[in-house]
Amino acid sequence: LFRSVDFLHSAMAVPTFAAWAALYGKVYNGDESTREAIYNANIEYIQQNNDDGTMGVTQFMDLTLEEFKAQYTGLKGSSIPAGKAYLGRHTYSGAALPDDVDWSTKGAVSPIKNQGSCGSCWAFSTVGSLEGRAQLAKGNLEQFSEQQFVDCDTTFGDQGCSGGLMDQAFQYAEQADLCTEASYAYKGAAGACQASSCTTGLKSSDITGYKDVDATEEALAEAVAEGPVSVAVEADTVFQFYKKGIVKTNFCGANLDHGVLVVGYGVESGNKYWKVKNSWGTVFGEAGYIRLAKGKGGKGECGILTGPPSYPIISSSVSV
Repeated sequence: LFRSVDFLHSAMAVPTFAAWAALYGKVYNGDESTREAIYNANIEYIQQNNDDGTMGVTQFMDLTLEEFKAQYTGLKGSSIPAGKAYLGRHTYSGAALPDDVDWSTKGAVSPIKNQGSCGSCWAFSTVGSLEGRAQLAKGNLEQFSEQQFVDCDTTFGDQGCSGGLMDQAFQYAEQADLCTEASYAYKGAAGACQASSCTTGLKSSDITGYKDVDATEEALAEAVAEGPVSVAVEADTVFQFYKKGIVKTNFCGANLDHGVLVVGYGVESGNKYWKVKNSWGTVFGEAGYIRLAKGKGGKGECGILTGPPSYPIISSSVSV
C-alpha cells in the first residue's frame, strides 16, 4: 500500500493511489486513471518543491491546480467603491507589541468550519473577523451565518459561491443584521436569501464600519494584537499540499485568490509565524490552521500583507 519517496529532506511513506482514495473515501465513476495520473503528478510536484518541509499528501491530491482553485478558493473583488462603512487605514502606532498572540486560545475564535467546494472563502473570513471582534467587544462568542453572506450579500459586488471580497462583505454587514449560524445554516451552495426569518446574532447598528491595514508587518501585528484580522493570500501553490509547520518558500507569491483569518502570531525555534484559520475543515493542515512565515517583508508570505488585511469595528455597547 505504500512506496518510499524521498521528500528532499526526509524519506516518507506515500500511499498508493488506491490506498489514498480509500483513506479519504474517494469514489470515481470510470475516472480512476485520470485521477491517478493527477495524483502522481502532484506527488512529483511535492518532491520538487518541499524545501521547507511543510507539504505532504493531502485530501486534494486528485485535483489539478486549476480544479483546486476553482473549487476551494474564491477571492474576487469588484470595481464598486468603498462607501460610508470604510473608516480608513490602520497604520502602525509605534507602540510596543506583544511577542505572541493567539485568539484561538482566548475564546475569540469559533471552531474550524468547512466551505466545501463553494467559492465562499471570503464569507468565512468575514464572519471570522466579525465573530472575533464581537466577542472582544461584548464578551460572548456568537457564531454568525456564512450562508447569509452567500445568499444575501449581492449589492456590494460579492457573488456567492462564485467569489467575493471581505471589504465588500463588511459593507453589507454594516447595513444588515447578521443571522446566527444555528438559525441560518451553511449549505455550500447559493440559494434565496432567508435573512428575514433568522435569529439575529449581531445588529448592523453595532458595526461602525471597517478598516484596512497598512501593508507592513508592524501594522498587521498591531491589528492582530487587537483581534482577528481578515487577509487575502495566494493559496494555489502551497495550501493544496500543506500538512504542518511554518511555510517559508520562494515560490508562494501574491496572486491573491483566497480569503482566510489571521488569529495570532508567534515564534517557534526562532522562526516567526502568523497563525491563520482556514475554512477547509479540520483535516486540513494543523487541525484546520496553517502557519505562514512572519517577518519576510515585502508583500509577506503568500501575499498576506497585500489584500489589504481588514477588520470590522464593533461597538462595545449592547443594542436593545
